Amino acid sequence: MNIPSAQVIAAKWARVTPDRIEDYSNGVRNPKNDWAKETADAEERYEEGIKKAISRKAFGKGVKRTGTANQQEATIQKGIPIWPERVRMAQGAMAEGMEDVVQTLSALQLKPRYATGDPRNLERVKQVADALHQMKISRS
Repeated sequence: MNIPSAQVIAAKWARVTPDRIEDYSNGVRNPKNDWAKETADAEERYEEGIKKAISRKAFGKGVKRTGTANQQEATIQKGIPIWPERVRMAQGAMAEGMEDVVQTLSALQLKPRYATGDPRNLERVKQVADALHQMKISRS
């Protein structure tokens, strides 16, 4: 089969895809199928895929294939420039996501605090960890 090289394919993709932002936007705003329904319906397939990936140790293999240097370079080039804007955009979602945490921690009656280094202070840490864990598992 006669096919262009990976470099030629990637160059064309990088050249033409950014101009398709309107198509991308329309697809997100007017999807053919409901994302939540389709995603929920895929749970069994997702679980099967995860189990298969675990059995072939795909995660670790992918990490080794990518390597630290590639991960850092991609993050430096793509992640750092958009970090401030994306954090600001997520403020509302952060507030919403923290609401349960704030309510859970506000409702705690912590055990007394002892002198610095007293091992009994770890009971306070355990109270917080247990409450947050219970909150997390009750969400699902």
